[in-house]
Amino acid sequence: MDFKEYQKQSRKTAIYPNIDNNFVYPMIGLASEVGEVSGKVKKIIRDNNGVASEEKKIEIEKELGDVLWYVSQLASEFDLSLDNIAEKNIEKLLSRLERGKLKGSGDNR
Repeated sequence: MDFKEYQKQSRKTAIYPNIDNNFVYPMIGLASEVGEVSGKVKKIIRDNNGVASEEKKIEIEKELGDVLWYVSQLASEFDLSLDNIAEKNIEKLLSRLERGKLKGSGDNR
């Protein structure tokens, strides 16, 4: 599955207030899901000395799926394509790599 198809299919499952005119709801959901991923990683570090069991990897995979779902809905709310987002992000990162600017801070390095 590519991002275009994922975005199209995931949008069918989007049910929230004022859909197509509500970027706040998916943004809050995204923050919440990122927090869940962070919590699971924290517990791997705390409880398993940083070693992720297959069970923990499956749990994280599910949570990352939820993160992707909310990213997709947020992109849809702004009428943005996940394919374009991914393509532009790779172009930016490869440009930074070529220029030796992967490290550092700032969006325009």
